[in-house]
Amino acid sequence: MFQQVKPKSRLQSAISILELIYHSVVRDVRKGHGNALMALAINLFQAILFVAAFYLMFSLLGLRGAALRGDFLLYIMSGIFVFLTHTKTLGAVAGAEGPSSAMMKHAPMNTVIAITSAAIGALYIQVLTLFLVLFVYHVGFTPFEIEQPFKAFGMFLLAWLSGVAIGVVLYAIKPWFPGFVGVFTTVYQRANMIASGKMFVANTLPAYMLAMFDWNPLFHCIDQMRGFVFVNYLPRNSSIEYPLYVTIVLMMIGLLGEFYTRQQASISWDARR
Repeated sequence: MFQQVKPKSRLQSAISILELIYHSVVRDVRKGHGNALMALAINLFQAILFVAAFYLMFSLLGLRGAALRGDFLLYIMSGIFVFLTHTKTLGAVAGAEGPSSAMMKHAPMNTVIAITSAAIGALYIQVLTLFLVLFVYHVGFTPFEIEQPFKAFGMFLLAWLSGVAIGVVLYAIKPWFPGFVGVFTTVYQRANMIASGKMFVANTLPAYMLAMFDWNPLFHCIDQMRGFVFVNYLPRNSSIEYPLYVTIVLMMIGLLGEFYTRQQASISWDARR
């Protein structure tokens, strides 16, 4: 209470914020499980379960021939990992500490740091899972080659950013409509099981079906990523610009809404959750 606060330089302030973000990321990673390795193991198990389920479904239905020419498991993983990263990031950001939470009573903490740490924590877990699964598959099962790995990873990051942007919008309106945000988040995550387009190739869709999916930024991210992963696939029905523009617009709307919500913060909001 009687501690004297000394003015800091810009460099000292930046280092202090980065340190706070680091500790917040660690806290977010450990939130699901006290052991960070167990949190990674749980996420790894979920990813492997998704891959195995889709592999079995495609095999039983005889749809493997409808996929791209190339490594079939790589085709499945290119959709599943992007889907999981997008939906888990959205859920983590939308569920981050709000402006009226107990964490905001600590002086250095604020909502921007809470959002940033939730987003980075989700990305950290998903990137570790991605590289671990690909490493084990490449070394233990069959070697594979990704045509343009850096561009493919760029689409992975764009899917993450679009999840952050949608999550920030939901985060901004959550104190006003907590029930709606909870239901919408669940419905959006479940709907993307199909709407993300991870189960089919966009180039094979007729025009009337394409209109059902091309509104979704995640659909474009997955299709473009497959264009960078496979040498013999050129995506014609998706673009990089659309998810990028949607991400920028939603991020600006979300940050404006979050700023307004933060100004109206009330301790009574916690009782409505």
